[in-house]
Amino acid sequence: MDSQINKVKRYIRDCHQNFVNGNRSTSYIRNDEMEALERKEKRLFERNAEIVKNIVDGYVISEKSFGDRGIIDYGLTIQNVIRQNLKFYIEEQIQLRRAVVEDDELIDDYLIHEDGKNDIEQGNQYSRRELTNDYGRTAVNYQYDRLAVVRYAERWWNDYNPQYHQFENDCTNYISQCLHAGGAPMIGQPNRSNGWWYVNNNWSYSWSVAHALRWYFSSTERGLQATEVSSPEQLMKGDVICYDFNGDGRWQHTTIVVEKDEDRMPLVNAHTTNSRMRYWAYEDSTAWTPNIKYKFYHILDND
Repeated sequence: MDSQINKVKRYIRDCHQNFVNGNRSTSYIRNDEMEALERKEKRLFERNAEIVKNIVDGYVISEKSFGDRGIIDYGLTIQNVIRQNLKFYIEEQIQLRRAVVEDDELIDDYLIHEDGKNDIEQGNQYSRRELTNDYGRTAVNYQYDRLAVVRYAERWWNDYNPQYHQFENDCTNYISQCLHAGGAPMIGQPNRSNGWWYVNNNWSYSWSVAHALRWYFSSTERGLQATEVSSPEQLMKGDVICYDFNGDGRWQHTTIVVEKDEDRMPLVNAHTTNSRMRYWAYEDSTAWTPNIKYKFYHILDND
């Protein structure tokens, strides 16, 4: 097993450090990930941006042997120092991956948790009718603290707040926590199909399911309020983007805006594939398809 682990370590070093110079001839990369990298390079060129330094590290989580075959689960940390004209920023990702080694040769390597996959089925049929039930006649007044949202998003982008349940697909749970840290009010409990809330280790579908949160934003008239805008440039820090990767009407992913690049385009944080300062369009994700749809939500004050 030691030789198999060393093979994975060499792969981590060679495959990902080669990203800067574009030489991937010595690396094993699945076709879907190669296509994602090519899309990323194209977008960087269009943004007049480049990766000037790439820092990669990995750690073994578990290992199993089946005769001459070894299965190694490992975490991969990737930091890209990106220069866009005169602006520098660091984009980060933490990937949970699985390598398959046979006869001391790497034969497969892939993401265990992909963006937008294995979302909770409950709540995917969340309807406008359910969302507009009467929560009470008094509107909730609040001021949305965008700085507090960004502070929370930065603190927990690669960690899990023990005050909340951790989901296998944690993207929308993380975004809901960020929104609440900014003062967004909870409403609708204890009916899980109503409102947006987390109380006593119980929660609404809209708190934890991407599809449900998207419909909550579009439908609710009380509690946390958001308005849909037409383009990502209109978003501010603390605003939210929803993703339908397949364009089939099922919304699978949610991110939070933490910064803007030199073109005023959003950079986002997210969970599942834990990401920081990632370019909003997610073209570097294996979940991306040409049919992708986005929803851009500007969070409102209600004071």
